[in-house]
Amino acid sequence: MPDTDSDRSSNAGEAESRGGLWLAIRKFFGSDDGDRSLRAQLEEKIDEHEEDESSGQEEPTEGDLSPVERQMLRNLLHFSEHDADDVAVPRGEIVAVDAKSSWDELLAVFSDNSHSRLPVYRDQLDQVIGMIHIKDVFPYLIDGKTPPADWTTLMRQPLYVPQARNALDVLADMRTRRTHLAIVLDEFSGTDGLITIEDLVEEIVGEIEDEHDDAPDIRIAPIGDGMWDCDARAELDDVAEMIDPQLAEVEESVDTLGGLTFVLAERVPPVGEIVEHPSGWHIEVIDGDETHVTRLRLHAPETKPEKTPA
Repeated sequence: MPDTDSDRSSNAGEAESRGGLWLAIRKFFGSDDGDRSLRAQLEEKIDEHEEDESSGQEEPTEGDLSPVERQMLRNLLHFSEHDADDVAVPRGEIVAVDAKSSWDELLAVFSDNSHSRLPVYRDQLDQVIGMIHIKDVFPYLIDGKTPPADWTTLMRQPLYVPQARNALDVLADMRTRRTHLAIVLDEFSGTDGLITIEDLVEEIVGEIEDEHDDAPDIRIAPIGDGMWDCDARAELDDVAEMIDPQLAEVEESVDTLGGLTFVLAERVPPVGEIVEHPSGWHIEVIDGDETHVTRLRLHAPETKPEKTPA
């Protein structure tokens, strides 16, 4: 059957539409941008769109990306730039359980911290031998069964990843192994941090708060006389900004004040010990246990009296 005028018009319209789309694609990936990555081009387009929108040159259209979606897209574009050390929960914040703990002590750790998975270590946190999942504990609580004499038989194996492993690769590893917890190891195979799949997702969608999360706490607080009370989890960048940039000058790869204290002391210092920083600051351990410090007090360097001219 021969084409009608309406068919030819429709075909021409479809061809024009396809041609317009192809021209747009060619323009976007044109030769003038051939030396720039797709990631850079996408981010530039987002910047241009937001600038036009904020200046009123472009009105929001139905179906367009929302500000939240654009931020998520930005996070996704930069996700592969992070490594395991960037996204991990620092060593000082890890909640773990000793393999020698009793069944009741294990339940208490689950109850007190509201975590679904806990790393299990032997003797010290650097020797993580597995993880225990709340799913494997529930049947004994609900059915009233007698728990195993050695509850470590219920352990599962987490992932073990080096600090430098790309965050995207860690996510792929978790999906392949169907394991949602990874232990980050330092160059000496010691425990440097911990990553859950939630930590990786938060790098894209932002912080995920739930009903078990505590309200944000103040991690750095001045108490007068040149002293500061600090949570060991306080980021060194924040310490540098609020107190003294010299405190963040450290060659080792540490992100928190607790990590800095561990590096300076070359061990986990006990409560009451004072560790000296090269800048003259003194770091006093005011709370913690044999595996990590939790609270620290910073003492400002002593100022030398000025010499009066003779």
